[in-house]
Amino acid sequence: MADMMKKLKQAITNYDVEGTASCAEQALIEGLAPIDILKVMTEAIREVGDSFGKGELWLPDLVGAASAMQAAMPIVEEELSKSGVKRESLGKVVIGTVFGDIHNIGKDMVVALLTAGGFEVHDLGINVPADEFVNAIDKYEADVIAMSALLTTTASEQRKVIQMLKDKGIRDRIRVMVGGGAITADFAREIGADGYDPTAPGAVELARQLIRG
Repeated sequence: MADMMKKLKQAITNYDVEGTASCAEQALIEGLAPIDILKVMTEAIREVGDSFGKGELWLPDLVGAASAMQAAMPIVEEELSKSGVKRESLGKVVIGTVFGDIHNIGKDMVVALLTAGGFEVHDLGINVPADEFVNAIDKYEADVIAMSALLTTTASEQRKVIQMLKDKGIRDRIRVMVGGGAITADFAREIGADGYDPTAPGAVELARQLIRG
């Protein structure tokens, strides 16, 4: 079993998407607990994220590791759901790329690192309408909404979501963090977001700060 866990970790650090999914499936077949498999996966992605933060690895490394982890997450989460075991969580984050934007690389990196950082993450995907973000708050009992926009033409969708939160009278119950290539700190302040960070590792620390209040 230890050998399988080692292979799983290596698959993530080697950016092996198919290998990571295969190792996760094999680990479950061998009887390893899904919560333990998740711990190994989060440890691996955390190490990659730390190395990226130190300048020892580059953006393609972080993208590759995040993609590998994301390939195995549905497999492990399904087994976690079946087992009824709930992992400890720092908070619940709903994340997605805003309506009109189909870019997912940055978002997927944030998802992987938030998961590794101890958050329960609900990924709405790409091209997410404003009302879907808002409805997800109650659906997942979210503490934080995280929105990504790579295009300047879609950045205004982040403002739209925040305005919908105000209109529904629930803005004060949720923390809003924004990011993506089209977003700046000035824009985040202008639209009334609670925080912005230009990097995936930075987004995790921002989420921690927002949860702590």
